[in-house]
Amino acid sequence: MEVEATSADRNLLLEMKGELDHHGARNALRELELSIDAALPKKLVLDLAGVTFMDSSGIALILRAQQRMQLLDGSLLVRNVPQQARRVLDAAGIGRLVTIR
Repeated sequence: MEVEATSADRNLLLEMKGELDHHGARNALRELELSIDAALPKKLVLDLAGVTFMDSSGIALILRAQQRMQLLDGSLLVRNVPQQARRVLDAAGIGRLVTIR
C-alpha cells in the first residue's frame, strides 16, 4: 500500500494505491497518523482511486481518519472509491458516518 500525501493551506490529500487489507492498512494507518500530525489539517481528503482491493481494514482506517479529524474540528471526504471498495463501505453503512463521493 502506497500513500502519497499533499498538504497546502491546512488541506491534506492522501492518495492511496494498492491493497487496503490487513497488511496494507498497517502502513497506511502509520502514514495517515504521521501526515495528520504534520499538517494539522482542517480538511482531509482520502482518495481511493488507486485501491485495488479493500476489506474491513479499510473501514477501520477510514473510521480512524474520521476520529482524528473530529479531534481537530475538521472534516473528512472519501472520494474516487472503486466499485469493490464501495460495496465494502456500503455493506458497513459507512456512508452514514463519513462523506463519500
